[in-house]
Amino acid sequence: MDTQYETLFAAARRAGAELARTDDATLSRAVVKAAALLRENTERLLAANALDLAAMAADSPLRDRLRLTPERIAGIASDMESVAGLPAPQGTTIDEWTRPNGMTVRKVRVPFGVVGMVCEARPNVTADIFSLTMKTGNACVLKGGSDARHSNEAIAAQLHEALRSEGIDPAAFTLLPSGHEAVAALLGAVGYVDVVIPRGGAGLIRFVRENARIPVIETGAGIVHTYFDADGDLAKGRAVVCNAKTRRVSVCNALDCLIVHRSRLGELAELCDPMAAERVTIYADAEAYAALAGRYPACQLRPAGEEHFGTEFLDYKLAVKTVGSLDEALAHIERHSSRHSEAIVTENAETARQFTQRVDAACIYVNVSTAFTDGGQFGFGAEVGISTQKLHARGPMGLPELTTYKYVVSGDGQTREP
Repeated sequence: MDTQYETLFAAARRAGAELARTDDATLSRAVVKAAALLRENTERLLAANALDLAAMAADSPLRDRLRLTPERIAGIASDMESVAGLPAPQGTTIDEWTRPNGMTVRKVRVPFGVVGMVCEARPNVTADIFSLTMKTGNACVLKGGSDARHSNEAIAAQLHEALRSEGIDPAAFTLLPSGHEAVAALLGAVGYVDVVIPRGGAGLIRFVRENARIPVIETGAGIVHTYFDADGDLAKGRAVVCNAKTRRVSVCNALDCLIVHRSRLGELAELCDPMAAERVTIYADAEAYAALAGRYPACQLRPAGEEHFGTEFLDYKLAVKTVGSLDEALAHIERHSSRHSEAIVTENAETARQFTQRVDAACIYVNVSTAFTDGGQFGFGAEVGISTQKLHARGPMGLPELTTYKYVVSGDGQTREP
């Protein structure tokens, strides 16, 4: 490993050990101070972000993720303050019991130590991961996307000032250089970094999973479906589908495929009507296309090809699939889902029960927009990412998911017989 990176990782390791001994009040004050500094330096952050936006292609789907606005900066700061106000999980007892020999076993939450993160053009993640790792007593090593280099550096400068104001080693939050060699160094930081979390598209996540020599928690890409059932309420469906698709098209919980029961094709145009005003292009299968032709803007209606199903669009685009039963809908989801977020619109309690029981995904919704797959919306303050795997963490990852545990065994001289 290059000595430059080994020095950075070693410093983060030492800072992490110190953080684990730091009281929650100090850690929380550092997060609150960082939020205040981001607000105070909004213009500086916007100027740095403008440099990144100027260098990005005008039609890139990542532009929305990259863009900062005064409102977004205020929202980031508010999320940080919410995290600071939550109970700290580290040091809490998960479980406790006494064995027949009198010894007591306690299962206690502890920080990972050093958390690594690799992300794409998402400057908000820089602030999110700072607040979550600080609150849990973890050091963080972040490799941000080169597309967000100026934004990340401007944010990191404020975070380091906040750490220094509380007497915390700035190495507790390390922003790596933006070059590709930094990724390789982080993924090979055995003995320094305890876990690495990728946050971005499917390609980034796959690269991290295939190349890391340290443990990985995957935060998966979102290929998201909503099934409008034979017993779905049209008004609810219109609101849920449009919100899931158009609230923010560049996020992983945005809707990619609407599945509609054949018996409701006569109402499909009305179901999709709110999306027409948002200029959503629909890629419809043959039956859905026939139902929409002449009733949805022709310039926004296209025949679907097989390639449109199982695609994370990250754009104002939506696939529509017609099915004849719940089983067909479930089969389509099973074939194309990324196990992120899936929804059903139905008034039939038994159909809803079967859907929630049979769909394999981190988050499942009944008559609710998938836009709520978010740590803040779940009451976690913010999130590290949305885990689609099944080991350690699944769904929005908040404070508890940035801890592991150890067993503390207490007694009065007990010994084990041969």
